[in-house]
Amino acid sequence: MIKLEFNGKPFNPQNFTETLLKAAMESVAEEMHDKVSAIRHPVTGEFPTVVVSGTSLEDMSMRIEGSPELLSLVNERLGVTHDADSGTEPDLIVATTPKVFLSYAWEDKELASRIAHALQANGIDAWWAEWCMSAGDSLRQKIEEGLGDCSHFVVLLTTNSISKPWVNLEIDAGLMLKLQSQAKFIPLRYQLSVEHLSPLLRGMLSPSVDAPEQDITQLINDIHGVTKKPALGKAPAVASFGNQVNDSGYSSAANAIAKVFVTSSDHALKFDPWIDIDALTKKTGLSKEDVIDAVHELRGMVTVHTTGSFYPENELFATFDRFWMPWNPKDDALTLAADMHNDIEFPTSPEIIAERYGWEARRLNPAMAYLVNRKLVRDTTCLGSGAWLVTRIQRTDETRRFVKSRQ
Repeated sequence: MIKLEFNGKPFNPQNFTETLLKAAMESVAEEMHDKVSAIRHPVTGEFPTVVVSGTSLEDMSMRIEGSPELLSLVNERLGVTHDADSGTEPDLIVATTPKVFLSYAWEDKELASRIAHALQANGIDAWWAEWCMSAGDSLRQKIEEGLGDCSHFVVLLTTNSISKPWVNLEIDAGLMLKLQSQAKFIPLRYQLSVEHLSPLLRGMLSPSVDAPEQDITQLINDIHGVTKKPALGKAPAVASFGNQVNDSGYSSAANAIAKVFVTSSDHALKFDPWIDIDALTKKTGLSKEDVIDAVHELRGMVTVHTTGSFYPENELFATFDRFWMPWNPKDDALTLAADMHNDIEFPTSPEIIAERYGWEARRLNPAMAYLVNRKLVRDTTCLGSGAWLVTRIQRTDETRRFVKSRQ
């Protein structure tokens, strides 16, 4: 029986990617622990701890835990600074200008040059060996400087580069930066299928640059954080009614219809106003089917005429005025009923009542409609009432009972 081991431990070939991932995470944790374990707070004696979290290379992260004083000391020792006035925990500073370390094989120099020049021309500081290294420079030192200063590690993966030891060493360094949340790791494929990548890289999004001009533009946008997602448009007007009116007991569509009548009426009377279906769809953003269903929901308060137009009943204003007018007909009705009950000489004419209260017909009519529709008063109507719902309104025993029960 063949037994396979990795780092001295047995593993299942079917879980090879997961095994490599776990090993990489453990390796990073050990390396970071070694680096920070010697840092000890001089007063409390506290040592920091290193936590690696995540289930894939895409969501791996690493953090150092400890008291604020200890974390401040750790960041100071590691050369990381933060804004003391920001109110946030110390974190790595991301440069305003993105910095890319470009890893590639010598055979792919021409394509790498095009990518590096395109990045540089579009506000991205690119580390490319051809212009970042001079005669006599230490190859290792210069590469370490480029890696240590980058915000994005970009590797050009081709049939040439995937077998180059030096490129693979740089990939290891790039993955380490990713795990430490110091840089984003971006693998670029050129004429190379995903199947040819290592298990670790296969689990990452690796854009193809087979059409360099177009694909490099996307790479530039990704590095600058330009989202592919379209700008969020404005929600339909009807969508806001559910939030504006959350206690009416009616749907957002019905609330939208009611608002049109409430805000368009001059006197809050039946037939005021008449609105056809096209106008309602335009004002509310509803479809014709939604308008019809909403009017059906408001039956008894909105009526459909044989011509296909719609008009309000008096009760619509008594019910819905409170949401969009600076008064509540129910409260106004209680005020009116209480005065009618308490004052034997209270006027019965709406014109005089309105004058006493300083109300227009637009406000008094819904209050009277509230009382009339609930049979809490005696009312008289006749043709030619003008702007008023009734010509006379008088108290009854129901008026008294209403006032006493509400007060």
